Amino acid sequence: MALGLVVLMATAATVLLSQSAVMASRAAAAADLAALAAADAARGITVGEPCVVAEEVARRNAARILSCVEGPDGTVLVRTELSAGTILGTATGQARAGPPPDQATGPYP
Repeated sequence: MALGLVVLMATAATVLLSQSAVMASRAAAAADLAALAAADAARGITVGEPCVVAEEVARRNAARILSCVEGPDGTVLVRTELSAGTILGTATGQARAGPPPDQATGPYP
């Protein structure tokens, strides 16, 4: 009886942790996609306001935008949250996208 309860609790904990990992991955993917689409809009590659575009992409991925910040160099930083939370809380993601750094001023000498 006690062993069965331990196995059941371990199984439930494994399922919850697995669900949290999947939700975190989906939130990160939504942030990546939203940031990439927003950066394309910021650079004029696609039409639209960058943060509006990010909101549309996030919504299509069952997420909402927590913040969207356009940088002066055509970069966009996006934070997302999944609309469907888990028992352990909500899942969030963050991504930055934009043009590659200039070789003359980039992070590497």
